[in-house]
Amino acid sequence: MDKTMHNSEVGVFSRRQRVLEVAGLFLRLGATAFGGPAAHIALMHEEVVQRRKWLSEQAFLDLLGATNLIPGPNSTEMAIHLGMLRAGWLGLIVGGVCFILPAMVIVTLLAGAYVAYGTTPVADGLLIGVKPVMIAVVVKALWDLGRKAVKGVCLAGIGGAVFVLSALGVNEILLLVIGGLTMVLVAHYRHWMSNRLSSFTVGLAMLGGSIGTGVTIPAFSLSGLFWVFLKIGSVLYGSGYVLLAFMRADFVERLGWLTDQQLIDAIAIGQVTPGPVFTTATFVGYLLGGVSGGIVATVGIFLPSFVFVALIHRIIPQLRRSVTLACLLDGVNVASLALMAMVTVQLGRAALVDPFTIALALVAGGLVLFTRINTTWLVLGGALLGLCYVHMMG
Repeated sequence: MDKTMHNSEVGVFSRRQRVLEVAGLFLRLGATAFGGPAAHIALMHEEVVQRRKWLSEQAFLDLLGATNLIPGPNSTEMAIHLGMLRAGWLGLIVGGVCFILPAMVIVTLLAGAYVAYGTTPVADGLLIGVKPVMIAVVVKALWDLGRKAVKGVCLAGIGGAVFVLSALGVNEILLLVIGGLTMVLVAHYRHWMSNRLSSFTVGLAMLGGSIGTGVTIPAFSLSGLFWVFLKIGSVLYGSGYVLLAFMRADFVERLGWLTDQQLIDAIAIGQVTPGPVFTTATFVGYLLGGVSGGIVATVGIFLPSFVFVALIHRIIPQLRRSVTLACLLDGVNVASLALMAMVTVQLGRAALVDPFTIALALVAGGLVLFTRINTTWLVLGGALLGLCYVHMMG
């Protein structure tokens, strides 16, 4: 009896230690991990595979592959996966929350400063310098991701079609569906699809036009904010920069709650802070609804990731061997990149407004293309140059 009780106490202590270990690791990474999802995942690999030996190289790759098969922010989903692997269901929650929380707090503080001082010369200078750098960073991300995603003529055609349909105003979620399903159909019925792909895509595009314009939220509300971000978190594939396309379609074009200027400012704040880029939602929520809006937006966009990881964690070996899911992912990724390209063109018009901003974007583009400098330093450097520019012009 005493031995059984002792073993039970040891088990509880071990689980508690593992939960605390998960919390400590991901709080630290969430507060210090700059550079975007790729950098976050590299840091996690170093910590959990090389230093702590929580899992093998192959197991880590399996988890990474699974995050690419489901919507949501990849690095956050890796934190959730690793937390569950180390400390069970409680670890799933703790790992994700602790990775998100530091960035959420930092972005909330910056959003408060933006609301209070957003029209001052200091804030204007920071954003004048940051926005051209952001455009360069997004273009570089498009280049890197595109080389991996566009694997043939068919995928290139899907990307081009999505780009054009996006310019025509077709609903962005439906475009992702079109991209994924088209690639699945091409892979399994290539000969049949060669004669019918055009009419299939046009029919869906017409349907997408009605979907994109038929559902609106006439006035701001916290519940409306939550549902918009829950939808985005539930369907967004690809890089965090694809968030630009979704947010612009909903908050700028459909609802009119944000301007293009506010949107690119929000993305810039998300880039300059550590942790998930998706905490851009925190910034937007704060602009629209204060602290409550920031919390609601953050919960909405990240909640689907916890659900998806909980559902998929146990079936990862089967998913990574599925040819159909691999084809679906290829199509969705190319469609995501096309949406990124379209919104980059649109936001570039708002950011590159004079010789200084154009020159800064070109210099930043050269640095991100031909050096390995961390993008955080580029963003900070752009902010300093913007301050100097405003001071000289003043």
